[in-house]
Amino acid sequence: MQRANEADLAYRGGDSGVKYMIRGPLLDWGVILLKPGESLGGHYHRQVEETFYIVEGRGTFVVNGERLPAAAGEAFRMEASDRHDIVNDSAAPLKMVFIKTPFLPDDKVNA
Repeated sequence: MQRANEADLAYRGGDSGVKYMIRGPLLDWGVILLKPGESLGGHYHRQVEETFYIVEGRGTFVVNGERLPAAAGEAFRMEASDRHDIVNDSAAPLKMVFIKTPFLPDDKVNA
């Protein structure tokens, strides 16, 4: 059994960005907070699929060059080869949960 509390963990970028809650052995999952004007950064994966669930706010997913508006309550699942980015082009914070599987921490390719 593994237990984590979001309040005990830090965002990779200080006060925003990626925050891993659980890493391995079978999946990665955590939260992402993007402040207005921030983006996750374009990337894809060699083998890992990634799913995002928007908890609060709105923004734009860019998937294989297509821009898709996204809002709280929506989920997006990326195939491993899908080039994707998430942009907070709103005036409020954008918070999401992400799940990546299988657990392959070196699978990400920046694009």
